[in-house]
Amino acid sequence: MIDLKVQSAIRSALEAFSQYDYAEANSFVLKFVDVFSLDEDFLRKVAALDGVFDENPSLEALRELFFDLLLINFFSEDVKKLDDDYLETKEWERIEEETLDRGTELLNTLLYLNECADEDIEPGLDDYLKEFLLVDEDEFQDEHRIYEPVIINQVLIESPVAEISRVAKTLADDAEIKEIFYPLMCFFQNTSPSASDKTEIAKNAIDPGFDMAVIGILESFI
Repeated sequence: MIDLKVQSAIRSALEAFSQYDYAEANSFVLKFVDVFSLDEDFLRKVAALDGVFDENPSLEALRELFFDLLLINFFSEDVKKLDDDYLETKEWERIEEETLDRGTELLNTLLYLNECADEDIEPGLDDYLKEFLLVDEDEFQDEHRIYEPVIINQVLIESPVAEISRVAKTLADDAEIKEIFYPLMCFFQNTSPSASDKTEIAKNAIDPGFDMAVIGILESFI
């Protein structure tokens, strides 16, 4: 099975990537939906997902974003077929270890947006940082370190997207949040952007295809 938000996110990401990067990306929607819908264990679905990207290198920029979506789909749909304590088993621990270097920080944001929907909370950057990631708590200093560029630049959500872009370009190359900093900040600035808002975001994007794919994914979870 495939979660409806995940299916929408796949479509939105590929439409954005098709508009700003690889014109044929939109033709892969059904192929990815088929992969996500496979009745297989998680690692086999990861292998099937990687197979699509291996055969279509023009889509490579989306690989780890779609891994995040595959994981979200697993948490939303696949676990329904497994034992209640599956996520605490040695098998899942092994899977986590094998995929430790996969995905992006987008995963945390998607988990947060799902929680907002479940609890009828309006998403907000301050809430995300302090109430979901708990960046102010001593035991969550890894999250504080990763999100430090976001924490110290929260004021940017009140700034033009051109300023968000300018700051994004100054982040250190090894900053773990660098890849999604620009679309993440743009999203929290305006969770329901109009067509003209998106045009402005794309115009100032670091990597329009990737950044607008991220925006499309995030919008699908609102």
